[in-house]
Amino acid sequence: MTDSDILDDRSDDHERFESELLAQDRDAARVSTADVDETAVRHLVSDLVDDGIVTAVAEQRVLVHEPSGEAFNSIQQLAIFHRGWSAARDAGEADE
Repeated sequence: MTDSDILDDRSDDHERFESELLAQDRDAARVSTADVDETAVRHLVSDLVDDGIVTAVAEQRVLVHEPSGEAFNSIQQLAIFHRGWSAARDAGEADE
């Protein structure tokens, strides 16, 4: 190929464009966890405890997410995990 042919060759442009669109679609479908502030975290975890979804184990200073069996020592981690877990469960129900 000559130098001008190399610059004019756009055979990979379509694949790159399609890959970018797919990545944007995946990003849009994901649950955002960056917008979870401290107040929202406290309310969510309090509601989860009240609903019996989370159990506090005082001796170990952890919170156990009962449906998954995962233990957390941070309410922020628990809240983010629960949001992701709920989204995955809801997506699984939608696929059925």
